[in-house]
Amino acid sequence: MRLDVITIFPEYLEPLNVSLVGKARARGQLDVGVHDLRAWTHDRHHTVDDTPYGGGPGMVMKPEPWGEALDAVIDAGRDAGQAQPPVIIVPTPSGRPFTQEQAADLSARPWLVFTPARYEGIDRRVIEEYSARYEVRELSIGDYVLAGGEAPVLVMAEAIVRLLPGVLGNAESHRDDSFAAGAMADLLEGPVYTKPPAWRDRTVPGVLVGGHHGKIARWRRDQALARTAAHRPDLIRRCDPATLDQHDLRTLAELGWTLTDEGRFGRAAPRVEE
Repeated sequence: MRLDVITIFPEYLEPLNVSLVGKARARGQLDVGVHDLRAWTHDRHHTVDDTPYGGGPGMVMKPEPWGEALDAVIDAGRDAGQAQPPVIIVPTPSGRPFTQEQAADLSARPWLVFTPARYEGIDRRVIEEYSARYEVRELSIGDYVLAGGEAPVLVMAEAIVRLLPGVLGNAESHRDDSFAAGAMADLLEGPVYTKPPAWRDRTVPGVLVGGHHGKIARWRRDQALARTAAHRPDLIRRCDPATLDQHDLRTLAELGWTLTDEGRFGRAAPRVEE
């Protein structure tokens, strides 16, 4: 996979040299290019922003340096042997949510170009221009606003790269991740434990040391249901009941959830003592 990032703060992307991403780079599984947007400016101040048309606070990133930068980075990628066009990713709080499904899909793409912005964002014409020629995804990592898009790039890059074949030491490691496709789809991951079996008078749940794999799997499923109901009730509400077994349904009922007339889950009405 090739991963390019265009930014006015190249030093912010130094974490791409460490941990799983750094190891993937060292093994040759990942080719990362970090490019300074100011290299494509032509005034002595290396200006990348200007005041917004129509007034208002803040500054807007100019289209000229972004256009030149994207053209140059894409041309360089092609010269380096990238046969398929890149997916251009624009981190923005106004984008679609970045999900595990998005991460899995992007991990299958050979070339990603990230465009983290600062200030009030990039002149909209840049997005429109490149959307006419390439796949452009505007993605958000959450309902909050950061000072810039570099931190979201790090989040998305790690989520994507860890799914590349051979990046994780154990190929099964990501199968039970929260939001991973499969048996645990749309559920948060349950609690995990390691040695020693007792620590500060707290012991590991007995089922985990009993060696019965079926009971362990069921316990983990129940814990995932309980954690999801407590932390992300929205996931329970939109869950398809057809994907759950009878034990799941009983567990959710014990947690205070019931099926509505529309066939979805809702909170059970509290009992009124007479």
